[in-house]
Amino acid sequence: MSESSLIARAHQGDGTVWEELVRQHQEAVFRLAYLLLGDADSAEDVAQETFIRAYRALDRFDINRPLRPWLMRITANLARNQRRSVGRYFGAIQRLIRAEPEAAFARGGQAQLIERERAHTLWQAVRRLGHNEQEIIYLRYFLEMSEAEAAAALEIPPGTVKSRTHRALARLRDLVEREFPSLRENLEP
Repeated sequence: MSESSLIARAHQGDGTVWEELVRQHQEAVFRLAYLLLGDADSAEDVAQETFIRAYRALDRFDINRPLRPWLMRITANLARNQRRSVGRYFGAIQRLIRAEPEAAFARGGQAQLIERERAHTLWQAVRRLGHNEQEIIYLRYFLEMSEAEAAAALEIPPGTVKSRTHRALARLRDLVEREFPSLRENLEP
């Protein structure tokens, strides 16, 4: 059954179909919220609120369009609002990362720890960029969305996605060169 058919059935009150749509998109929604907020509990709250708001607005959704970019836009807006109201949210992530090395060794050794450290360092580098640059990198590379999907999620033209991605990557390369030299091979063109 096509996604538009599922959405139409969900709009008519079929809760089972809505649950299926949530299952299909919940990981991506949570990941974007987590990337933007840096806190699993806050990300879970935003993800839940995303699906509540989406369900309530199904009657205004164009079922001929893909659902994922619309959900990403709702998620990004809710996360942005949460960041404004919460202020400093990064402390919880730092505590988690400080505690993580021991757990990583317990689960799989040094190679896994090195990979986790690289991923965390890359995330720290991305967090140093401006908010718009972070969003475009998260959508395009962390969530692997196409240019068209990212454009729909951000409500901007695909050409703007392309130019923002280019500028964000250039800024990230400069930042890595200056402040995160251990990541250089991760960002080679």
